[in-house]
Amino acid sequence: MKLRKLLIPLLLVLAMLLAACGGAPAQENNVADSQEYQDNLSESIPDEPYEAVDYTLYPVPEGGYVGDTMPFVTEDGTLELYYLYDTDHNGQGYHPIYKYSTKDLCGYEDHGLELNYGQMSEPDPALGTGSVMQDADGVYHLFYTGHNDTGNGGLGKECVMVATSTDRENWEKNPEPLFFPPENYSHDDFRDPEVFWVEDDQCYWLLIAGRDNELGGVVAKYTSTDLENWEFQGHIYAPNAQFMLECPDLFEINGTWYLTYSWDCVTYYAIGESMNGPFTAPEDNILDGQGTTPGNSFIFYAAKTARIGDDVYLCGWLGRAGLSGDSGIYQWAGNLLNHQLVQHEDKTLGLKAPDTFENYFTQDKNFQAVAVEGEADISGNNIALKAEADSYALADMGTRAPTMTLECDVTMDPNSRVGFAFGGSEKDPIYTALCLDGPRNVIRYEGYEISEMEQYDPAAFTRFDFSANTTHHVKLVCENEIVVLYIDNVKALSSRIFHSTEGAHIGVFADGCEASFDNISMKIPG
Repeated sequence: MKLRKLLIPLLLVLAMLLAACGGAPAQENNVADSQEYQDNLSESIPDEPYEAVDYTLYPVPEGGYVGDTMPFVTEDGTLELYYLYDTDHNGQGYHPIYKYSTKDLCGYEDHGLELNYGQMSEPDPALGTGSVMQDADGVYHLFYTGHNDTGNGGLGKECVMVATSTDRENWEKNPEPLFFPPENYSHDDFRDPEVFWVEDDQCYWLLIAGRDNELGGVVAKYTSTDLENWEFQGHIYAPNAQFMLECPDLFEINGTWYLTYSWDCVTYYAIGESMNGPFTAPEDNILDGQGTTPGNSFIFYAAKTARIGDDVYLCGWLGRAGLSGDSGIYQWAGNLLNHQLVQHEDKTLGLKAPDTFENYFTQDKNFQAVAVEGEADISGNNIALKAEADSYALADMGTRAPTMTLECDVTMDPNSRVGFAFGGSEKDPIYTALCLDGPRNVIRYEGYEISEMEQYDPAAFTRFDFSANTTHHVKLVCENEIVVLYIDNVKALSSRIFHSTEGAHIGVFADGCEASFDNISMKIPG
């Protein structure tokens, strides 16, 4: 859950710093000022009309934002996503639980308020993350965090609470907390209960994020046979790394167990041979974006999983933008964002766009690329670029549709910088770079111009090892300013790219190197 006053002053400071340095004005010899650039621009593809669309893939509630999610899958395969509802004007009480539902992750029904926060005299004037499950008698239980800054008479600011329902629309609170933090745990940080039945143990497990006074952030375990009386079983994971391991979730794929948790504005995972662990984090255990300084950018956060048939989805949110536009800094809560998980042969996890998107983006968007800068060999849906050192080559493919996918194979030297460019319209001719940054082994977007990529270190990125292959399969999913890049079913980078909207063009570039973009395919909804 989010604590009040969470990092906002720090975010504002960082936003201003990035605005000062990351958005540096073009140099006098910037390519955008060159006569060659202006001549090519006059011959480029004309702008097309642009009109923003309703958020269909990445919904956001009217007047608010999506916070931490609590996925529940019904018997008919409908995914219900309970979430903490956040606003820019939270009062003394905040974070009621709202709900979306979807059958295909391509359109959502907004159910509105499901569970409201309590009074200051109660344990839950603020609600925190939890989970939804059904017991053997068919009754639904919504476990959640009660948060009260007064400390509940010394018992702790946070506790585990529950509401029950027979229809998942009308919930009745149990006004008394189930339990508070155990001894040797922080009384201020104890949240996000995840509850499920374990057949082998013939009992319910409850996993929760706690802070052991000696070990730091841990995932603690409780057990119960009746969902009312709970017994503390110690912790199942203590990496001695994070202050807290928020929103823990435990799931299995093909006999391997995975534990996800969140802190530092990112979602992590660890791998275990059994649900009891031990759990070990792979060398790179972040699947989506992160900021250079931990805590400065909620790119994809608080993700929990949902299993629909054989598919497992990672359900979280993309933070809302900070004050400095395309800086890569995002504040707490934003749009709902779901990835599909991929299990690799070495048991590590990867991400891809949900397969259901194929049934949404069904119409081909024809395009004709035009060389704007450098050498470009354009043949149908294949583009080969070549640029000398200290220059770049770029091909423009016309106005980016408000909602679309772009898919292609990118061949590049592992030590080169290539990627996708946004800009080139009459309104704003400057191109910014969504960059596959080989020298740094990251994928990044912070609103930098292409010529600035070498000059500035990444601020918002996901790590990726470009040395393993020279050809990579890349897919972009775009809806308004949200642009999600998937690569090789390994990583995603979720971004808000406002510079890609309002009629901006989309293109491909190679910075001081050669690269090819083959089998380019653009699709829009049918």
